[in-house]
This record gives sequence, C-alpha cells and structure tokens, in this order.
Amino acid sequence: MPDTSPAARSQGASPWGGPKRAAQVLLDILFPPRCAGCGQLGSVFCRSCQARVIPVRTPVCVRCGHPLAASAEATLCDFCRRTRSPIDGITSTAVYAPPLREAIHHFKYRNGRALAAPLAQRMVTCWQDTGLRADLIVPVPLHTARQVERGYNQAVLLVGVFGAAAGIDIDERLLVRQRATLPQVDLGRAERKRNVSGAFAATRQVHGVKLLLVDDVCTTGATLEACAQALRDAGAAGVWALTVARAHWGPEVSAPDASGLARI
Repeated sequence: MPDTSPAARSQGASPWGGPKRAAQVLLDILFPPRCAGCGQLGSVFCRSCQARVIPVRTPVCVRCGHPLAASAEATLCDFCRRTRSPIDGITSTAVYAPPLREAIHHFKYRNGRALAAPLAQRMVTCWQDTGLRADLIVPVPLHTARQVERGYNQAVLLVGVFGAAAGIDIDERLLVRQRATLPQVDLGRAERKRNVSGAFAATRQVHGVKLLLVDDVCTTGATLEACAQALRDAGAAGVWALTVARAHWGPEVSAPDASGLARI
C-alpha cells in the first residue's frame, strides 16, 4: 500500500509514486490489463501463457534455424554453408506459435505497446545465453507511411527496453527503409527476397562496428538479410539478428520451401 504516513507527507512524497504512476494506477483500475495470450485479467502477458511459449530446440543452424543432427559439429546447415549471406546469424527466443503468436499480433496491430516489456525481457535472457557481443543495436525500420498508419515501430519499442537492460547503445536512425514494400505475410521465400531487395539503406558509415539487428518475428530471414546487406555496405564488421520469435518448422513440419513459407 502507498506510504501515507505523516513523515512521507512531510517530505513531499506522493503516495502513488508521482503523476505518471498515479495515472497508470487509475487506468489499471478503470481498464485492468488483459493477457494477450488467453484474455485473463491481471497482466498483459500472464505467467501461465509465458510458461506455454515453445522454445527453439537446439541444435539448429545459427543462420536459418534449420534443425541439425544432435551429433552435428557444424553451426550451419548444408544450405547455409553453400549460400553466402550478409548476416552472421539469427537468434530467436521462441517459436512463432500460440500463445506467443497472439501476444506479438496484439503488440503489432492492436496498440499493445505494454507488451514491449515482457517480450523484450525474453530477448534479454536469450541474448545473455548466447554469450555474443555487439557494439550497437539497430531496430528494423518501418517505412514512414506504415509507421504513421500504425503509430509506432514495434522494433523500436523492443530495442528501448532491451538496450537498457543489456547495456548496449542504440541507434534508431542508422537504418532507414527507403522505399515501401508489399506486406511479406503472403509471399514465398523468393518473392520475399525480391520484395525487400534494396529497400534499406544506412545513413552513415559504421566501419569496424559489430551490430545487432532487432525485430519481432523472423519468417524467411529476407528482411533481416536485406537490412544486413545495407549495414555491410556501410562497413559493418559483423551483423547478428535477434527476434522475439521465428517461424516454426522442423522434422515434423514439411520444408518451408515446399510449403510456401520459406526457410525461416
């Protein structure tokens, strides 16, 4: 309960922790938060739903996420070993499946900005587990028209929470989307790659800098690779990507190239 003692009042302390906190408390009373995964009142993403999130099971290819044999010593699958890429690897905290899928959809399309905190915390834990290092974090940008329509860039919200917790500097303006692209959701792997080819550009040189790209979901990796290419062209020494979720496929799922989804 708030401290309403005479000592607290005499020191000018607000029993509600300041105007912003007081406003949030009032909003929570009038409009209690509801879990984006199951609809339960009490939090934006409840513990029960978070416990049901499907992890990415290792070992997997560090670039595309393809499952590798348990005895495999290589970190890349056969396809990625044969294919050059501007990105060093892509790490995701979990599989894009319920209830995480519903949480991300709410986060992106239903003004669920409060979900940035629990989703970014997953990224912090995942990043710490990798043992990787980066000099700078870069969110995947939206085209100006798309951002105006949505009101925010979900990757920027994630980066704001993640960067502070991870202790890594952020540059929201380093990468820009210089032309609008079609929504990727209904496109196959080759179409996705063509759609975003040349769509991104770096605003300055970053010679020798190791960068971390951040986005909400990786499906085929086409967008992340296009971003990485622009950063490599600007002199980046390395580009790794981290997302909240990645498309689900494995031994029990038909190959994405055959099903129209793509490799990741």
